[in-house]
Amino acid sequence: MQTLSSQQILADLVAFDTTSHKSNLALIDHVRDYLAGYGVDSRLVIDATGQKANLWATIGPADQPGVILSGHTDTVPVDGQDWASDPYALTARDGRLYGRGSCDMKGFLACALAAVPDLVARDLARPVHLAFSYDEEVGCVGVIGLLDMLRAEDIRPALCIVGEPTSMQVVIGHKAKRSMRVTVRGRGCHSSLAPQGVNAVDYAARLVVRMQDIAARLASEGGRDLDYDITHSTAHTGIIRGGTALNIVPDLCTLDCEFRVLPQEDADALVQELRDYARQELEPMMQRIAPEAGIQIDLYAQFPGLETAPDAEIVTLTKRLTGSNGHSKVAFGTEGGRFAQVLGVPTVICGPGAIAQAHKPDEYIERSQLDACDGFLRQLADWAALAK
Repeated sequence: MQTLSSQQILADLVAFDTTSHKSNLALIDHVRDYLAGYGVDSRLVIDATGQKANLWATIGPADQPGVILSGHTDTVPVDGQDWASDPYALTARDGRLYGRGSCDMKGFLACALAAVPDLVARDLARPVHLAFSYDEEVGCVGVIGLLDMLRAEDIRPALCIVGEPTSMQVVIGHKAKRSMRVTVRGRGCHSSLAPQGVNAVDYAARLVVRMQDIAARLASEGGRDLDYDITHSTAHTGIIRGGTALNIVPDLCTLDCEFRVLPQEDADALVQELRDYARQELEPMMQRIAPEAGIQIDLYAQFPGLETAPDAEIVTLTKRLTGSNGHSKVAFGTEGGRFAQVLGVPTVICGPGAIAQAHKPDEYIERSQLDACDGFLRQLADWAALAK
């Protein structure tokens, strides 16, 4: 087979529209065929709809503990964004490669695939595993099926590198997240009779204020970790919808809110605090007027935090291969927490591109970042070829 560069492979991957609400099977089939061309078998873990799949492939001795190169295939939408070029056609300008997913995180996938010919040609003492997932952008949920398969078959790699964009810096931790959708049901009526109704927007507003109170408490009294840019846990309300007209007391209001919590703190306790406030304080007031009124708080997405020891083997190795002496932690979430929690695999986050470029119109990755990741993976191949 013709050996392709990471940029060429990235162009192929960007051409697949793998927005989270769409199928990723065309991309997965493309990757499987590419790997098969080098004699590498792939296993697919397909979701319940049959429209999405994780891919797992091993290069080297499968009976030895090795390293996972993990990345997600899905991207965020381009709807409503003003792009200067086709988001699904990789476009080079001034050393930058523009396209949806170029940074987050098909750039890393491209580098991992570009490394395959070199890995196959070597006599590896430790295997290198490729773990490509789906639905990371909607709560890191797609990888769960893959992790369940690995755990059921007692496949326990020694190390994991999640290639989210960190500008090739070594990241050893991220916060946990709990995403909640709150539905407030009141009783509607004409606004001239407002005391006879239960205003769902008013009670939703009380919940927003409680989220603000929790946020203030976390900022002033909560734990601290100075390795994070935001050193404490946070609470945030992002969306609220309610009401149809000014002269109607609204009977329905919904809001989406979240907690991003330091790994050493209890994210579920914060969710329970909000639920207790709704049940014990708000609902009794609502139901004195309308017994049918109530508040439902659904946890629709969640993922664990990541906390890898600074002296762990994976941290030392990644620092050596990147030539970095430092490490950091990030507020955004990754699948790394799931690999560490489910499989007990020491995990770091390290990949090409800057998170500041992710999810934006004209998303891009610097060509130099692909080069840096290519070099990193060549050194990783050297490590994998060395006998312990």
